[in-house]
Amino acid sequence: MNNDAKILKELGEKIAEIAHLPVQNEKRELWRKNNDLDPVRPMVYIDQLPWHELGKSDELKNQCEDEFLRSIETELLRTLYRWKHFPCDMVVENRLDIPHEIQNLNYGIHILEDVRQTDASNDIVSHKYADQIDTPEKLEALQADKIWVDRKLDEEHFERCSEIFDGILPVRFAGVQIHAGVWDRIAQMKPAEAILWDIIDRPDFVKDIVKKFVDLTIATLDQCEEQGLLDPLAQYVHCTGAYTDDLPKPQGANVTAKNVWAFGMAQIFSTVSPDMHDEFEIELVRPLYERFGLLYYGCCEPLEDKIDIIRKLDNVRKISVSPWADAEKSAERMGKDYVMSFKSNPSYIATGEFDDACVKKNIRDAVRAAKGNNTPVEIILKDVSTVSYHLSHIDRWEKTAMEIVTEG
Repeated sequence: MNNDAKILKELGEKIAEIAHLPVQNEKRELWRKNNDLDPVRPMVYIDQLPWHELGKSDELKNQCEDEFLRSIETELLRTLYRWKHFPCDMVVENRLDIPHEIQNLNYGIHILEDVRQTDASNDIVSHKYADQIDTPEKLEALQADKIWVDRKLDEEHFERCSEIFDGILPVRFAGVQIHAGVWDRIAQMKPAEAILWDIIDRPDFVKDIVKKFVDLTIATLDQCEEQGLLDPLAQYVHCTGAYTDDLPKPQGANVTAKNVWAFGMAQIFSTVSPDMHDEFEIELVRPLYERFGLLYYGCCEPLEDKIDIIRKLDNVRKISVSPWADAEKSAERMGKDYVMSFKSNPSYIATGEFDDACVKKNIRDAVRAAKGNNTPVEIILKDVSTVSYHLSHIDRWEKTAMEIVTEG
């Protein structure tokens, strides 16, 4: 324990030193203005990284022996690594966020699946899901789980961290950010092909499925509100900066959904028409989505032809433009009304070669489309499941992106 504490104190001092740099306030303000639709320049962020590959670096080797303290060490090491190698527009806060010990936060679903993997150390795997909701009876049997927090363990973790980081970093509990995209969970309990056939053959049953999963998510949200688990100080929402002045401040310690961001999506609807997307997603999930103060909408599904139906949701602030979407059409249809969350194609850095020409064209095309339509934009590199152990590819992508967005 004494050696673990010494290791963490040293890491905490490095974090505190970085957190006090003037650039942190500058980056917070840039994110805030972009998210509040008053952009200064395109923002850049990197997330969902292949830590199993990056972990080969000596800079990320753990030394702590205690399991919980080792998890804290891992997060501190990763923050320091990111800051050194690919900081882009990350913000290092002067605090240590530790997780609550929350049980049953699974939105009422329990997954049955087979998986396949090509790299045993990679947590990105292929999934084959069992159909657990092929009948009304099975659907009806789904019930929301009772969420509970191990407060005793929470208190123990908080006391240990407060003692170690006393005078170095303030310690606080990071809260829950709600994943409001019910279709992601439906697709984990029912295979994609079966979903698409049922939309045609059993549309009323599919609507019952959506309504059930909306109810399950609302039950989860209600419990998080009641137990004080939502986080109005979250730095990020779905891999992008969450800083904004457009969320109402909590009344005392009472944090509600109106005080926070959430994110929603319907990735399974990549091949579904705008009318069907509206009927089976927007209209049915709307009561859940509009509980929140602000919403980030979309992920990997191309949405350039669906901006009009997304506009029905009053609180959407960011819309995803995936590598499979048309950035020009997306910006044209979003105009000044939304942040275009442009996802750079991770395949350009995934192999043994860094595709410099494609990376630059990919980013420049998005920046040009956004500028031409006065659309706030963020350039996000995510879903980086591999760089084929060429760790410098991420560093190089960051430098390329930052050069482009800061060009005169």
